[in-house]
Amino acid sequence: MLSHHIDLNGHPFHYRAWGHAGDPLIVMLHGFPEYSAAWDELALRLSPRFHCIAPDQRGYGQSWAPQGVSDYATGKLAGDMAALIERISPDAPVILLGHDWGASVAYALSFARPDLVSRLIILNGVHPYCFQRELAKGTAQAEASQYIHFLRAEGSEEKLAADDYGGFMRLFSAHMDMSWMTPDKAAQYKAEWSRPGRLRGMVNWYRATPLVVPKPGQGFDMPDMDKTRMQVTMPHLVLWGDGDTALLPDCLNGLEEFAADLTIRHIEGADHWIAHQQPDAVALAIEGWLAD
Repeated sequence: MLSHHIDLNGHPFHYRAWGHAGDPLIVMLHGFPEYSAAWDELALRLSPRFHCIAPDQRGYGQSWAPQGVSDYATGKLAGDMAALIERISPDAPVILLGHDWGASVAYALSFARPDLVSRLIILNGVHPYCFQRELAKGTAQAEASQYIHFLRAEGSEEKLAADDYGGFMRLFSAHMDMSWMTPDKAAQYKAEWSRPGRLRGMVNWYRATPLVVPKPGQGFDMPDMDKTRMQVTMPHLVLWGDGDTALLPDCLNGLEEFAADLTIRHIEGADHWIAHQQPDAVALAIEGWLAD
């Protein structure tokens, strides 16, 4: 693994790289509250055949962390990654892989800049229309997403950091398998969260999103969302761990309306942290799908 620093649109960003330049390029986008090292296990398995690039996204790790909420609008986050892809792969689109919030950015980039993305892979992440639809029902997904209200509240950063980042660790677990979080790995995560301004930057992703999260039992009519602007025009793979308690599998219903070339595969023994828990199975599924 090599560590790189790069200037994107006048701001400093950091990314990790595995494999060999010239091999097919996979850009890997982490979610909350991770950083580029979230892909270590999977990238090591893919790097014999693929050149893997994993950036610290805006607000995370060693990348730029502005403090304003508006700095974390999805369009700006996708713009960062568009600039990265244009720099590292100026002549060819890339395979784009996203998890959790990284999936949100990956979808946004695929909608807006399909010229930059040859194939889209999502690990336990949700299409924005399908997610808002499930939330609007005010049922199971709305109940599972109540933590978003806590994160959006002013001062949530301090609560997450209290007791040696106990709040973050509780969010990580949320009734899911955390056996992959070794003491050494936990120390590395805490070191990244401790960088100045990072906690606010990370939480601002939740504050900036227009996503409407109702209280359980308080469903509402879907807001107007232009489906024509949310189409995945490239081949699309979703790998899903059914033990996820934050994102529920109902969010996959109707995804085929937005992706004409869609493959969904369920990975046994996995939940939201699928790439940590089942890296062998995930790597095999990705390699097989790309070969097809």
